[in-house]
Amino acid sequence: MTGRFQWMWQRMHRSLWYRASLYSLAGVVTALIAWIATPWLEVPAVVSVGSSAVDSILNIIASSMLAVTTFSLSAMVTSYGSATSNVSPRATLLLIEDRVTQNTLATFIGAFLFSLVGIVALAAGIYDEDGRTLLFAATLVVIVLVVYQLIKWAGYLTRLGRVRDTIGKIENAARGAFERRMENPYLGGQAMPATLPPDLVPVRAGKVGYIQHIDMPLLDSLAEDAAESIYVQALPGTFVDTQAVLALTPKLGDERAEKITSAFTVGPARRFEQDPRFGLIVLSEVASRALSPGINDPGTAIDVIGCGVRVFTPWLQHAAGSIEEKPRPVRHVYVEALDSADLFDDFFTPIARDGASTVEIGIRLQKALKALAAVGDDHIKRIAREHMTLVIKRFDQGLVLEEDRQRVREIEASAVSALGPDR
Repeated sequence: MTGRFQWMWQRMHRSLWYRASLYSLAGVVTALIAWIATPWLEVPAVVSVGSSAVDSILNIIASSMLAVTTFSLSAMVTSYGSATSNVSPRATLLLIEDRVTQNTLATFIGAFLFSLVGIVALAAGIYDEDGRTLLFAATLVVIVLVVYQLIKWAGYLTRLGRVRDTIGKIENAARGAFERRMENPYLGGQAMPATLPPDLVPVRAGKVGYIQHIDMPLLDSLAEDAAESIYVQALPGTFVDTQAVLALTPKLGDERAEKITSAFTVGPARRFEQDPRFGLIVLSEVASRALSPGINDPGTAIDVIGCGVRVFTPWLQHAAGSIEEKPRPVRHVYVEALDSADLFDDFFTPIARDGASTVEIGIRLQKALKALAAVGDDHIKRIAREHMTLVIKRFDQGLVLEEDRQRVREIEASAVSALGPDR
């Protein structure tokens, strides 16, 4: 549960320009601090050895960092194109927000600006002998940082934008969203009651797009101030138009309606943070693309199914009541829980549809559903069996050989035998 300011701060913290600006500022300050600090510092003479070479060293750093930064940006753009073509266009957001890439580029830009400011300051003659020595020491530290990032970057480039690495990023994003939702199943609010009070007034979106974030602390404060509960009708990830209902509440005035609407951030695309379904949808897109005739890579689809099982398992254990929930801090805002049936549809239906002509996909889907049914409650077992039946129907149409169809059916039969009769 995060407020709008905290959510915007987290988004800014994950942006490339933010890190590059911080590192650039650090580089400029480091270059100038040698000039500012010299009146209060006395550098021993033995330390000043080599400070006369600082000019040429800074020139080397400036020229090399400009070239390395340009190359790194080109490598990033190439990795984005590779992820878009081979994985999913929705996965590029995770590559753009990759922490290692941002730190590396920010280090190179910061080192470039450090050397540039140092060269200008030396040309202006603002450093005395002690200042040149301090600048030389700072230059050595920058060289160590740059070499460390170069070595790390060289190894990271070998997998940046590759299919498996990108799938891992999607899996981590989806798992993180589910973990946050397990901590706050109702986004920090209360469970939606089975029957809503009468005479509730709808709060409409007034915008077109996807709900990216809901400011639950703001909604709770609005509910407390008016002594009227708020019933959220649209979860993050929902596509809304101008007339879509965001929430219901009694005694709605124009000012209060505007404030409630402002708690819902509507944007042009879905994001992973508060939207666990989006991570599953992107994973299924990866599998569907791998199963397309142009790529024909069932191994990647099988890998994605395994990722889905890893993402689903903690959530199903939570739904079964085996994970303790935290207290809910928001008392007057009511939110619907995620529907596990929707989650299964988001992930398994596209893969079963697009892989219906590949027997190994059918086998792996049945095994995945069987594994999830084993860790879930009766409701999950029922959903899993429904999807296992749908898998049989789809693969009966897609597979040519009766022997292949029988292999897919046998797993469903063994699941029924192991899990017991449906209730």
